[in-house]
Amino acid sequence: MTQQADMSGAKALWHTLAAHGIDTVFGYPGGAIMPVYDALTYYPDIRHILARHEQGAIHAAEGWAKATGQIGVCIATSGPGATNLVTGLADAMMDSVPLLAITGNVARHLIGTDAFQEADITGITLPITKHNYVVQDPDDLPRIVAEAIRIARSGRPGPVLVDIPKDVQLAAFGGELVAPHADPGRLAPDPQAIQAAVTLLQTAQRPVLMVGGGAQGAAAEITAFARAWQIPTVTTLMGLGAFPASDPLWLGMPGMHGSVAANRAISEADVLIGVGLRFDDRVTGRVKDFARHAQIIHVDLDAAEIGKIVRTQVSVRADAASAAQALSEAATPYVHPEWTAQIQTWKARDQQGSPTAWGAGSAVRQVVERLRPDDILSTDVGQHQMLAAQLARFEKPRRWITSGGLGTMGFGFPAAIGAALAEPQVTSVIIAGDGGFQMTAQELATLTKYRIQNVKICIINNSFLGMVRQWQELFHERRYSEVYLGDSNPDFLKLAGAYGIEGFRADSQDNLPAAIDAWLAHPGSALLEVVVPQEHGVFPMVPAGAALHEMIETEAEASQGGSK
Repeated sequence: MTQQADMSGAKALWHTLAAHGIDTVFGYPGGAIMPVYDALTYYPDIRHILARHEQGAIHAAEGWAKATGQIGVCIATSGPGATNLVTGLADAMMDSVPLLAITGNVARHLIGTDAFQEADITGITLPITKHNYVVQDPDDLPRIVAEAIRIARSGRPGPVLVDIPKDVQLAAFGGELVAPHADPGRLAPDPQAIQAAVTLLQTAQRPVLMVGGGAQGAAAEITAFARAWQIPTVTTLMGLGAFPASDPLWLGMPGMHGSVAANRAISEADVLIGVGLRFDDRVTGRVKDFARHAQIIHVDLDAAEIGKIVRTQVSVRADAASAAQALSEAATPYVHPEWTAQIQTWKARDQQGSPTAWGAGSAVRQVVERLRPDDILSTDVGQHQMLAAQLARFEKPRRWITSGGLGTMGFGFPAAIGAALAEPQVTSVIIAGDGGFQMTAQELATLTKYRIQNVKICIINNSFLGMVRQWQELFHERRYSEVYLGDSNPDFLKLAGAYGIEGFRADSQDNLPAAIDAWLAHPGSALLEVVVPQEHGVFPMVPAGAALHEMIETEAEASQGGSK
């Protein structure tokens, strides 16, 4: 290890990262970050993954963080390198992903002169980071980086950016090499708030538990809580896996493309407890009619989220694990036969609506049915994402990686690479659309360069921007404006082959099973293209501006222009 006596600012950066247990970073070099990359050669225990685009690097860091629950780290140069991180920072902020972004900048005396590749990246990213810094003194660098890591990890996680001018990286370091901050631990709930929640739950005749992404680290406690009280449970898009799908209490995902059982149960509940979620618009539908008969208990780490969107009768500011544990200890389990019977009727309607005819739905269903409990499933954004969320069955947390709040096309493939590197012993499956995959397809080179063997890419090719096309069909009288891709899509198997990746293709219900078998059995990363009919929809669906109970349950119902 380099000693303090001959340490530069750049070496102090790597020393601090190593001291925090960070052994993998994703990045792309350039002029203003060059001293940091030069100093990396002195730290062989830190693995650097060279992406093919800074957006690929930051989404891979997000995938790493989502799969492990630990901080993801990415590095970029100044100017365009830094601005190429913006989408990933916004994505991480929306989905509460712990992330450290390190950028280079021009030397201190050039800042503000419009120097070559200068950008005010801290100003640009102020609204989409938990905090950010410009390091003005090399001696402050370890303290700032340690503080940035603490902020990214603590409370409601999120991204923090540290911008380091080039001359600060080069300058001699004479400061203190600080130790990592202590783990802040859990935020325990107020006993009075827990008692208020318990009192309300004890009155419930039609209770529902909603579990969000903030509970991914509390799956055991959430499961124990739901079972202790025997509460029917829904998991949001970001909460999938925080409660086992095999449990009879699980009702599926709520919201715009949620299950019949989840949305109907929320609409008829008399007590609703939400844990680790922010009640965003895709979950609530028309807010004034959300959980219209229910008194709401909201458990969240972030006080700013409690009561922000929906009316809240009981507020519990705490981490999900501590709150769930406290609620479990006060459990008075009960069974409501009429409520249980009604929920079973709704669940049966979901089973009847499971896709069987040839199309994107049946293709996604056959892929996700092959997943093993430890496999990681990532998606891009669009129809395939909603189908995967509806059809996959997760028994464990952190097996589902997707872009929720920002809905970032191009996220899925590099995120799957990050997850694959974090957990090389499991298969990392990515389901993408033909549109979104092309936004970060250059990361095929990353698979090849690092001989990553555990990524399985599935492209659902419908020749359209499918979700936009569905909205144009339903709400714009089939005026398909700028959504057709089929006349210019590449041959995806040849594209994969150009990077040395084996490819497989299916275009019918008959040849899909064999293609999936060959794809999964291939000893290494591989690509499967599934060519499906061009016009298909994802249902159930709650139209924009509608309430959850006004959902359109089937495609046939959509064609009739109504809801049940």
